[in-house]
Amino acid sequence: MKGVGRDVDRAVREAVADVRVPPQARASEMRGAPAQGEHAPGEHARGEHTHSEVPIPRPVVQRASVRGQILDALRTALMAGELRPGDVYSAPALGERFGVSATPVREAMQQLALEGAVEVVPNRGFRVVERGARELAELAEVRALIEVPVMVRLARTVSVERWAELRPLAEATVRAAASGCRAAYAESDRAFHRGVLGLSGNEQLVQIAEDLHRRSQWPLVGGAASSRGRGDLVADAGEHVALLDALMARDVDVVRGLVGGHFAGG
Repeated sequence: MKGVGRDVDRAVREAVADVRVPPQARASEMRGAPAQGEHAPGEHARGEHTHSEVPIPRPVVQRASVRGQILDALRTALMAGELRPGDVYSAPALGERFGVSATPVREAMQQLALEGAVEVVPNRGFRVVERGARELAELAEVRALIEVPVMVRLARTVSVERWAELRPLAEATVRAAASGCRAAYAESDRAFHRGVLGLSGNEQLVQIAEDLHRRSQWPLVGGAASSRGRGDLVADAGEHVALLDALMARDVDVVRGLVGGHFAGG
């Protein structure tokens, strides 16, 4: 019986040891790992390091930000007529112009291709799309079909307080028009329309209208980037203010007439 008792005691001690010692520690012991306080060859004690082990901070590359900046610059160049309809531009050449690699330029140009501003020319680059007055008229017609009924409905349902919140957007179009910068006006123009349509709560509608609006702003063939002068822009911005006033007054007939005329005028 004494032998049996010794066997039981030994089994208990081994079981306790199995609980207290983590499995990875036992595995290390089986591999001949160094005892506590010792270091394996090539390792250093905690707190010690060599120059090669000092962590080197790596700059965070904001690639999306670079692409966005290039996209804005290309849109401005298009609006200003610096990128002419019918001409082909390569990503490396544009990258050199903007002081960046060809990659963000190529990505930005792909986005412009989706927006209909340029088209891909295999092995050459991107051609600025040649657009005529007929295409512009078609875009205006489609925009009117979408936006006129929506704005008429909103005129009947949206509160004066909500419309008042859009006053800064309307005033921003007036300031941009006065500056004569077509690119700045184009941006403020879209922001105003986006703000109005956003009150519908229909995000798909807003996105489709935004795409159509942007397409209608690209310059026409024949160097028509500057065909609309500062006076035209100021008149266009004035319609935004008048439209907002009519929406606040819930004057549906005026809203319908202003929106229809707004699109007819380009």
